[in-house]
Amino acid sequence: MEQTFMKEKPVLPLVLSMSLPMIFSMMVSSLYNIIDSFFVAKISESAMTALSLLFPVQNLINAVTIGFSIGINAVISFYLGAGKQKEADTAATAGLALNALHGAVLTIICIGIMPGFLGMFTSDPEVISLGIRYSRIAFSFSVVIALGMAFEKIYQSVGSMSMTMASVLCGCISNIILDPVFIFGLGPVPRMGIDGAALATGIGQSISLVIYITAYAIKPIHVNLALRRLSLRKDMAARLYSIGIPAILSLALPSLLTSSLNVILSGFSQTYVLVLGAYYKLQTFLYLSANGIIQGMRPLVGYNYGAGEHRRVRSIYKVCLLLASGIMVAGTILCQTVPHRLIGLFTTNSDTVTAGASALRIISAGFIISSVSVVSGGALEGLSMGLPSLIISLLRYVVVTIPAAFALSRFMGASGVWHGFWVSETVTAAISYCLVRWKMKGGRDERQEQRRKLTRTRPV
Repeated sequence: MEQTFMKEKPVLPLVLSMSLPMIFSMMVSSLYNIIDSFFVAKISESAMTALSLLFPVQNLINAVTIGFSIGINAVISFYLGAGKQKEADTAATAGLALNALHGAVLTIICIGIMPGFLGMFTSDPEVISLGIRYSRIAFSFSVVIALGMAFEKIYQSVGSMSMTMASVLCGCISNIILDPVFIFGLGPVPRMGIDGAALATGIGQSISLVIYITAYAIKPIHVNLALRRLSLRKDMAARLYSIGIPAILSLALPSLLTSSLNVILSGFSQTYVLVLGAYYKLQTFLYLSANGIIQGMRPLVGYNYGAGEHRRVRSIYKVCLLLASGIMVAGTILCQTVPHRLIGLFTTNSDTVTAGASALRIISAGFIISSVSVVSGGALEGLSMGLPSLIISLLRYVVVTIPAAFALSRFMGASGVWHGFWVSETVTAAISYCLVRWKMKGGRDERQEQRRKLTRTRPV
């Protein structure tokens, strides 16, 4: 399998061919998140509140496993673009092993801290009990999540988006089917409640991993995974972590943001905590879909950057920005026109629905402009520039949002927290665009300098 199509195919068809399978699979994945919460909300409002409080820790597990996998993806893509096959093989094998280790450590830590973590936000014994029950089962699959994410990014690095789509779809569809069976007890299966929701999630993730392993055994890809390639060299580990750690921190920051906002909102009412949790479930439909574009963009940017095609890198960035903006326009229209119906998926309490609808209208004001920072961060990760990407995430989730939410809530109550979102997105988008322009200009200047050197040294 040759990857030269990444620098030869016209940009728009290339981006669409790489991104559309991932957009589709991410939409199904986000639909699963919404349906999963929908079924949990049918158990009780306490169960939905417990799930909202667990979100930061679940996001932390995803952040570590996905973030490091992004590092694997970027390193493999760069080496393939540079024509260094053995280095790409070593990066894939070492990355897979290291991510499995990350998953094992996360299992122990996250299950252990859960009673104390939940106690920081609520004194309701039912909410705490439901949260602990869910987490003990769901977090036990952390190694499965880590391996699945590593395989996903390895397949994406060689342009095999259809395989990634098939795996994600099978896992999510299995999860959607199993949720009502395990939660409510259909047929011979006993009613398991919130435990069933956690088990359905774990089984879906396991199915995705089995599909990757089976597919690789039947038809190996252009990157070779083998024990003989398992070399934890310092330089390779340093390269993986230099991209993976900033990506991990970028993805983990929403956990810090959510926990911080939960503290602010709980001072007004637990209703707003539920609203925030519902919003994050809903926004996954937008941001995961946009993430499908980012997943298609990363290997393209990395490959072309490694091959010295800097002008093509800029073209890919512009096309992806346009596509992501289109998704955000659709999300804004939905949140402005039918917010009551969206929040109504998670609660039947009229006061909660009213509060949630107001929150969606305010927050969605920042959706369209947020596409700039989302695409810019993904482009920088593809360029193996993890630190600038981290700066963008810090601005979106910590440096601007938390202070803005706190300050505005002092004057506007809970609605001030919602206004903090669009304020943050506007400020971050402006800085992100300047940052990515600066970095891409640096690559162009570097290429021009190399050309000048070649011209000076060329024999007459």
